[in-house]
Amino acid sequence: MDKTFVTAREDRPGKAWLSRFVEGRAEAEKWYFGQTRSSSPSAKDCRAALRQHMPELMPYYESACAHVGDDEVAHRMLSHYRPAPERFGCSQAVWLGSEGPALVRNFDYPPDVVSDRFELSAWSQLRVIAKAQRPWGGCVDGMNEDGLVASVTLGGSRAQGVGFSIILVIRYILETCRRLDQAVEALCRIPVALPQNVTVLDRSGSYATLFLGPHQRPIITRLKACTNHQRTIRPSSSSVARQLVINQALEQPSMSLSRLTDLFLLPPLYSNSGSSPTLYTSIYRPAEGRVDYVWPGKRWTQTFQDFREGSYTHSFA
Repeated sequence: MDKTFVTAREDRPGKAWLSRFVEGRAEAEKWYFGQTRSSSPSAKDCRAALRQHMPELMPYYESACAHVGDDEVAHRMLSHYRPAPERFGCSQAVWLGSEGPALVRNFDYPPDVVSDRFELSAWSQLRVIAKAQRPWGGCVDGMNEDGLVASVTLGGSRAQGVGFSIILVIRYILETCRRLDQAVEALCRIPVALPQNVTVLDRSGSYATLFLGPHQRPIITRLKACTNHQRTIRPSSSSVARQLVINQALEQPSMSLSRLTDLFLLPPLYSNSGSSPTLYTSIYRPAEGRVDYVWPGKRWTQTFQDFREGSYTHSFA
């Protein structure tokens, strides 16, 4: 299938966002509710949880709710509180050598349910470049103009608990944190609904990979390679193989950021799966305020100083 990606500026969600939300509502409901709505929290509960754990996002959440109107189902989805389980693969790595620091990641997911948008936004005092996803606010990877980068992979289990989708938590730390220690504190404090792995890097080269999930204490590691398993979860052979490939590459004295990026465009890191292929590779360079979005044969460079709107269509075999 072919998928068109766009780069767009949108300071805050408004009428254009509302149009996209209405168009994609059926998929958003499927993501949030899964097979049933009966066990999901009320809009009142969702609002209270968001106010308790991420109060800085409340003005933006209330604005989004005002745009959709008196619609309790929409308000529940927009909170990202207690979403249904999901399971797909990704890979990411921290690079600290020449041209670094950098975070390289592959995002593997079903093309038909992934947003087409790479956005430059300005919700608060920090501008953010991120891959936007899901009904409001979500980011699967991104960087703020102070040089904080964050990226997420799924943790390898369908366990579910009381907490938020990790993609809204990623938005939160990009909006409110400027350094690694601030991001780690927030990630350890905010409950997440599903097992998730988050790698955070700042412009100084300080980094951490965190294993998060319901019913478990956060684990903070110095792992530079991260795929789709945690120390407390039995890994899939694919996840272990991808992590091993990255670790072996990072240990090679001749490795460079360019060669590492090329590796992410090859199996087993690069997936040609028809159901959840690698949709893009991103290389974040926080010291430069630069991100490259890469596909085989195509590179799209964006910076805070020169963010260009446009589109690119990629064919997934």
